[in-house]
Amino acid sequence: MMPDAANTRSAGDAASAPAVEVRDLVKRYGRTTAIDGLTLSCARGEVTAILGPNGAGKTSTIEICEGFRRPDGGSVRVLGRDPSDSALKARVGVMLQSGGVPPAMRAGEWLRLMARFHAHPLDPAALLDRLGLSEHARTPYRRLSGGQQQRLSLAGAIVGRPELVFLDEPTAGLDPQARYACWDVVTGLREAGVSVVLTTHYMDEAEKLADQVIIIDHGRVVATGTPATLTGAERQLRFRARPGLNLDELLSALPQGSAAKESPAGHYIIEGQVAPGLLATVTAWCASEGVTTEDLSIERRTLEDVFLELTGRELR
Repeated sequence: MMPDAANTRSAGDAASAPAVEVRDLVKRYGRTTAIDGLTLSCARGEVTAILGPNGAGKTSTIEICEGFRRPDGGSVRVLGRDPSDSALKARVGVMLQSGGVPPAMRAGEWLRLMARFHAHPLDPAALLDRLGLSEHARTPYRRLSGGQQQRLSLAGAIVGRPELVFLDEPTAGLDPQARYACWDVVTGLREAGVSVVLTTHYMDEAEKLADQVIIIDHGRVVATGTPATLTGAERQLRFRARPGLNLDELLSALPQGSAAKESPAGHYIIEGQVAPGLLATVTAWCASEGVTTEDLSIERRTLEDVFLELTGRELR
């Protein structure tokens, strides 16, 4: 039970055109430049995750693509049209971070109302059931928990069988069961040929769901690619020990080309040729220095590692 993009796509649109195309986008708020010449493209029928630290410009970018804000420069095309084009309303679903539902309106009543705005909507009752909201269908929106409100917003975004869905932090505040249910919905959207553009702070979510990941910082794209391309095939040796180990001395004992860093304090990462002998070398060096190691493991570099390398670890 998912939207079928093929049934709603306008014959006038080229099937090969991107779902979203942004070129040299600029957005300012007073003296602050939130988006600074941003260029990106989101393919049709794929899930694109847009990642970035707080203040990176991702929410402003999404709101411009949704038609809620106007840019100060550059161009944006959504399904080949200007985001303000009223013809997009029936073809694009939008899930806001919060709000959008009258507080006193019952969940099922609101979703049925949203369904009536579309020619061939999904069955509201079945959609509520899919997202675990059936028993709350008669509950006013204001009495729903934060996670239930999130799931209802997701239902509202897809009930009209859109070709393209914008999901802004779709699983923020959800418990694990609800989060996985939303993941299943996003996977079903992709399988039905629907284009999905989502923002998230959960790196595992982006790595699990996205066909393409776009990382932005300070209003510009700093990296783009598939999760596998961005993380690469490199493996890392990780361990915990007392903070402040002499990494220069450790590196002198390791094969040439190795790299070592401590981030955060007491957590160490060794990169390079992670061969069987490397593990023995590290443990032997630590033993010679009287250092006790914990949680020593060999792991693949994650999307979170890439994100932090590109955007920094400091709080914003």
